[in-house]
Amino acid sequence: MAVKVYDPADVDLLIADIPIAGFADGEMITLEFTSQAFTSMAGSDGEVARSKSNDRRAVCTVKLLQTSDSNDLLSALYASDQLASNGAGIGAFLLRDGQGRSLYTAAECWIQKHPNVSFDREPTPREWVIEIADCQAFTGGN
Repeated sequence: MAVKVYDPADVDLLIADIPIAGFADGEMITLEFTSQAFTSMAGSDGEVARSKSNDRRAVCTVKLLQTSDSNDLLSALYASDQLASNGAGIGAFLLRDGQGRSLYTAAECWIQKHPNVSFDREPTPREWVIEIADCQAFTGGN
């Protein structure tokens, strides 16, 4: 049996071609799919019908340190999307475990909303919520 290693420093995240760094302590990135791949319905006699969903949207929540320079970059991306009428804040998405085989990609993603902020005695995290259209996913091991 071989020893395998996970290193959070080898997790790559790019939002609209912007490399993201300066993650908060603990759970730093979550990815959740919006819809189930299939839904089912049972008829009166128990026959089951299954329906495939083609909705591959996902939501990625990124927790950054208050001090992270990536906050500046995401703020600029969000502002450009708000000010331009042509979707200036839409770009590609990539999440990859550099030491493993997990890979999540999409041609289009955007910032859902500006993060909530708080100021405390110590730095607080900033949670950026990214919506992803047509996320292609492969969840692998290390």
